[in-house]
Amino acid sequence: MKNTTKQIVLKITLGGLLLALGVLIPQVFHVFGQQAGSMFLPMHLSVLIAGFFLGGTYGSVIGAVTPLLSFLFTGMPPAARLVFMMIELAVYGGASGLFYKKLKLNIYISLILSQLCGRTAYYLSLITAAHLIGMNIPTWAAVVDATVTGLPGIVLQIAVVPIVVIALKKGVALNDR
Repeated sequence: MKNTTKQIVLKITLGGLLLALGVLIPQVFHVFGQQAGSMFLPMHLSVLIAGFFLGGTYGSVIGAVTPLLSFLFTGMPPAARLVFMMIELAVYGGASGLFYKKLKLNIYISLILSQLCGRTAYYLSLITAAHLIGMNIPTWAAVVDATVTGLPGIVLQIAVVPIVVIALKKGVALNDR
């Protein structure tokens, strides 16, 4: 189906809203302490929703830009994690759009596969950085630690993202899926 001008404007508008929410929602979580962001992964929510609802291209762009804008406006995520989060979230957004919109997989399967792809991208980016610039990071331990710390956020994603995507599909007609 070819995108009409109205659909493109709607996608850009919704993309901008999800980008803004990706910067604002983590600030709400940080009220409960700095660790709340690492635990509940609030930035991931809007990126995953973007991929599911707008497709992989929009999801990837929103995933890469959200942490950058958040860093510029709020100083979070920390500079040392910024590039890794940009890569991870770009993969989350792209993968969710690919699995759900292109391959037409079930929303829950698409979400779990997207989460695995994002964490894999995070791990590979750490390994690459370690080798390229001689970083001394226990890469495997860092990924396991980030995943265990983020378990509440992973559960939150599984609980919230499908509900929001289904509600958006009912309320906004962008395309067939």
